[in-house]
Amino acid sequence: MPNLDASNGAALTGPSCVDIFRPVQVSTSSTSFHRRTAPELAAIEASLVDLDTAAELASLFRLLGDPTRVRMLMALRDAEELCVCDLAAVVGTSETKVSQGLRLLRTAGVVRNRREGRNIHYRLDDDHVRTLLTVSAEHLEHMLPTSADTP
Repeated sequence: MPNLDASNGAALTGPSCVDIFRPVQVSTSSTSFHRRTAPELAAIEASLVDLDTAAELASLFRLLGDPTRVRMLMALRDAEELCVCDLAAVVGTSETKVSQGLRLLRTAGVVRNRREGRNIHYRLDDDHVRTLLTVSAEHLEHMLPTSADTP
């Protein structure tokens, strides 16, 4: 079945998802939409990450889907390095839960560890992780309404 343009009933070309989710530019003088040209769409498509990379990124973001792990990462961001017992005390959860979370984060390359006697100290793997956490927190602050915004 052809994909029809609702404004004039003409058949559209290309996959339907491009037509449904296309970026639009709204003119300030009217409500007309600007459809991207085929070369523009090709350039956007060429800049996309491949499916394997997209899956790895999605997996990384899933790790941040747990509030306890996010708090652990923020604590490591601010303290530079903590052992499991100190991290559990700061985050307010059990050492077992912290250890399980750190195992996932270490396997994903988000944190690294260093052994000192019987203690294992954890830190963020690199500045990219620190930047990701900081920018995410700043974005959240930007999205939250301020007290001046509320009546």
